[in-house]
Amino acid sequence: MKAITFQEVESVSYESVPEPEIRAPGEVILRVRLSAICGSDLHVYHGRETGLDRGTVMGHEMLGEVVEAGPSVRRFAVGDTVVCPFTTSCGDCFFCREGLTARCAKGQLFGWVEEGEGLHGGQAEYARVPLADSTLVAIPDGAPIEEALLAGDILSTGFFCADRAEVKPGSTVAVVGCGPVGLMAIVAARELGAEKIFAFDSLGERLSLAAGFGAQPLDHLQSESLEVVREATEGRGVDAVLEAVGSPEATRLAIDVVRAGGTISAAGVHTEPRHAFSPVEAYDKNLTYRTGRCPARAYIDRVLPLVRAQAYDLATIISHRLPLAEGVRGYELFARRLDGCTKVILAP
Repeated sequence: MKAITFQEVESVSYESVPEPEIRAPGEVILRVRLSAICGSDLHVYHGRETGLDRGTVMGHEMLGEVVEAGPSVRRFAVGDTVVCPFTTSCGDCFFCREGLTARCAKGQLFGWVEEGEGLHGGQAEYARVPLADSTLVAIPDGAPIEEALLAGDILSTGFFCADRAEVKPGSTVAVVGCGPVGLMAIVAARELGAEKIFAFDSLGERLSLAAGFGAQPLDHLQSESLEVVREATEGRGVDAVLEAVGSPEATRLAIDVVRAGGTISAAGVHTEPRHAFSPVEAYDKNLTYRTGRCPARAYIDRVLPLVRAQAYDLATIISHRLPLAEGVRGYELFARRLDGCTKVILAP
């Protein structure tokens, strides 16, 4: 089969790899209908996260059709169309019972093979899914397929970020970073009742999308953007910041705009060795700072009804729809932000 594979820093390849085979009775094989390139993929692409074996099939956002099921699979049958979260989960360990499916004791991250161990990803024609009954979710009738794909990662992550920030009716919120997760965090903040949402970025196409989802766009490179927030909050700052970048600069901006007693919820994947703020700064602001990987499987059931209702035009974040064969170009577009790229989906 054909797949997008990791080769080295800033180098992926479209090549032939062996088709996956069922290795355990609870697994299924998916024929991938859609996959996506995620901002988290760029951490590997740019070398900010290391350890991935050369030849690993990339990608952890995927949706597909079951074409083979192991003998102990009960919830799914050949022909079912399902969305897959970016990690597998058993549904029964301590962490799964706590709703923290991303830290399942038996879970694996799609698209991560290190020293021969791990799970290949979904930027391929087929994908193997362990723990299928407790990992996969059937797509409801009437749900747009592209938007259902988003439920497996970025839409769920946006809601997780907003939940961890304790956004509630009447909240004033800032979203730092209007990439795909940040845009979905805007949607989540609206659904949770935020009264005012400021959206920080420097790219015009992203700020336009943020405005379309109901946020007030602010260019963080413009010094007056902070003053806009201060004037709107009587000088206090916002109640909550949803940080969706994963950089020291994004953290500094979050610290600058959050009020005393406020919360910063970081959904961006941080790879730097230390925080961009000091314990003194956190103490002086009575700051609550929360971070961590989204338990996407625990959120998919919650966000799929929103997808089915089509309350928001979530597909507007998708700027490029490419065949899998053009996946290498997709990485270049997304990594370099070329041609107004905001989100790339791939169709085998």
